[in-house]
Amino acid sequence: MKLTWVHFPLHPETPEQGIELEKLFAGRDIDLDAMYSRMKALMDAEGLPYSPRTHSYNSRLAQELGKWADTQPGGSAIHDALYRAYFVDTLNIGDIDVLVGIAESVGLSAEQARQVLEQRSFRAAVDADWARSQQYGITGVPTFVANGYGVVGAQSYETLEHLIRRAAELPPRT
Repeated sequence: MKLTWVHFPLHPETPEQGIELEKLFAGRDIDLDAMYSRMKALMDAEGLPYSPRTHSYNSRLAQELGKWADTQPGGSAIHDALYRAYFVDTLNIGDIDVLVGIAESVGLSAEQARQVLEQRSFRAAVDADWARSQQYGITGVPTFVANGYGVVGAQSYETLEHLIRRAAELPPRT
């Protein structure tokens, strides 16, 4: 089974410099401390690092970088590096210089990464992903889809294993 990253526009209206979480969730009766505690517990259970954040950043350029990286030898390492940058190091993944540094940290060409980001070479590919996400009816991240079956949100290894087994046993859903 082949893994394919399909990107989703979570808060695409977020400005380049990011937005404070308090402002993002203003008026929505969301307890940010409780939200962090719940996510931290889920991440801890799976052995994943996770840090408290004060801001949300626009992930559009990071998605375009990820699409490009997937075309490069060893480029799949960018996805873990982007996760770490955003959820652990709390970096602005909407900033080109930050993204170039992340690409370079996983052995990709900084020069090529900058060119891809400045020229928006993978804009259409991410647009296609966003359209595909909409066709699937995806409303949150992460969403895992296999053979047309899916689960939404941070999931345990066992849940993902069940999804893969189910997808292999049943006819494809469209």
